[in-house]
Amino acid sequence: MKPEEKILILDFGSQYTQLIARRVRELGVYSELLPYDVNPQLIRDFSPNGIILSGGPETVTLVHSPQIPAIVFDLNIPILGVCYGMQALANQLGGSVVASSEREFGHAQLMIAADSYLLADLDETAQLNVWMSHGDKVLQLPPGFVGTASSENTPYAAMENKTRHIYGVQFHPEVTHSEKGTEILSRFIHQVCGCSDEWNSEHIIEEKIKQLKTQLGSDRVILGLSGGVDSSVVAALLHRAVGNQLICVFVDNGLLRLGESDQVVETFVNHFGIKVIRAEAQDLFLDRLKGITDPEQKRKIIGQTFIEVFEQQAAKLEGIRWLAQGTIYPDVIESAGSGTGKAHVIKSHHNVGGLPEHMAMKLVEPLRELFKDEVRKIGLELGLTHKLLYRHPFPGPGLGVRILGEVTQQFADMLRIADDIFMQELHQFGWYEKVSQAFVVFLPVKSVGVMGDARRHDYVLALRAVETQDFMTARWAHLPYELLERVSNRIINEVAGVSRVVYDVSSKPPATVEWE
Repeated sequence: MKPEEKILILDFGSQYTQLIARRVRELGVYSELLPYDVNPQLIRDFSPNGIILSGGPETVTLVHSPQIPAIVFDLNIPILGVCYGMQALANQLGGSVVASSEREFGHAQLMIAADSYLLADLDETAQLNVWMSHGDKVLQLPPGFVGTASSENTPYAAMENKTRHIYGVQFHPEVTHSEKGTEILSRFIHQVCGCSDEWNSEHIIEEKIKQLKTQLGSDRVILGLSGGVDSSVVAALLHRAVGNQLICVFVDNGLLRLGESDQVVETFVNHFGIKVIRAEAQDLFLDRLKGITDPEQKRKIIGQTFIEVFEQQAAKLEGIRWLAQGTIYPDVIESAGSGTGKAHVIKSHHNVGGLPEHMAMKLVEPLRELFKDEVRKIGLELGLTHKLLYRHPFPGPGLGVRILGEVTQQFADMLRIADDIFMQELHQFGWYEKVSQAFVVFLPVKSVGVMGDARRHDYVLALRAVETQDFMTARWAHLPYELLERVSNRIINEVAGVSRVVYDVSSKPPATVEWE
C-alpha cells in the first residue's frame, strides 16, 4: 500500500531519522526511510513528492564521506537537508564545509532572516530555540543559495534556493526540543512539496482491508495472539477484512500479567467474536525454566517453547495458508537497514526475516509499513480499548526476565500481584500516563523484616519507572513519595513472602530500562 503522495527520507545514520518519518506521517503524509547508498532505481521507483536528507555522525570534510546520490538532484523535486543533510548539500552543490572550533550540541538560539520562505513568520521575534548536534559548519554557500538563519557559532544555520526548491537547516526540526519544528516540516511537505494531509487512520484501515482481501482471498490465516498492541491490532484488522478465515492461537506461558489470559479471551472472543485457541502451557514453560538463571538462556527457552507450542496447535488445523505477524516499520528498519539490504544491522527481531522452511505457509504482515503510534490509532478506530493499546511496554519473555535468577511459580505469582498493585496506584495517583514504562522486579535475595512481633527473612522487590521519548535514553521517574509509600505498604501487606520494597533510581544510560 503506497499512497500517491509521499515523502522519502534518506538515512545518513542519525539517531533521529525514524523521528523524521514519524513527524511527516503525523502531518498526514506517508513517508519511508531508505539508506543513502541504496540502489538509485529504488529511489526513482518510490516516486516521492519530496526528499528529506537526515543528519548523521560522519563529516563531509573527509574524502570518503557519505554522498547524496545524483538521482536526488535528477528528479527535480523539493529537497530538505537536516544537519549532515544540509552540509552534504552545501558541499556537493559548490559551497564549502569546515570543522568548527566551537561545536554546538544541545539548545541554540536561531536568528531567522526576514527573507526566508521556510522559516518566515514562525516567531514574532524572529528567534527560535532549536536543537543542534554538529561539529562542522557551512562556511560558504553554494551558488544560488541564500543564508536564512544563523546562530552564535554558525553563520549559516539555514539556507535555501527557492528557485530549485532546495532547503537546508543545521538544526533538528524533528525533535521536540526545537521550537516550531513541526511547523517547519509542515511548511516543507505541504507548501513546498504540495502534499495534502490524507494519511490518517481511517484511510489506512480502508486501504489495508482492500489489500488484505485481495491478498488472502478465501484462504485461512493463523495468528499468534499475545495480547500485546501489535498482535491485537493485527487480529482486529484481519477480522475486519476476512472474518472467520482468521484463527488466533493464544499461548498462555504462565508469565503474563495478572488476569491477562482471561482479558485476551474476553476481548477477542466475547467482544469481537474472533476464534481463539487457548493453549494452556504454563507447566511446560516453568518446567523448562527450572534451574535456569542466565537471562539470555531464559529468553531462548521461552522463545523456542512458544514456537513449539504454537506449531503444535497450528498442525491440528487444516487448510491454513497464511501466517500473520505483527511486524511494524521500526522492526523492519532496525533489522535490515530499512529492508533494503543495507550492510549494518542494529538488532534482529523475532518477527522479521521470513518463515522457517518447514512451515508451508505464506507470510502476511499488515502493519509492516506502520509506526507504533499509527498502530495504536488504527487500533482505536477498529474498536480496541485505550487501556489495551496504551499499556506500558511488556517484554516478549514476560515476567521471565523480570524475575532475576530462576523462574518459579511462586515467584511469578508474587510478582504478578505486586506489579498489579503498582499499576493500580499509578492510575489512582494520575501517574500511569505520565511515565513511559513502570513495572516491578523480583530480586533473588532475602532481607530481614519484622511483621508484628516476629522477625522474618523474606524477598525483596524493586519498583522501576522511567520517562523517555524514544527508549534510547530514559530518566528515572520522580514519583511522589506518597505514591511510593502507598505502593510499598500495599505490597508488603498483600504479597506473602515480601519483606522489603526498593525503588530503582538508575537512568539509561548507564542502566537499561529492563533489568535483564
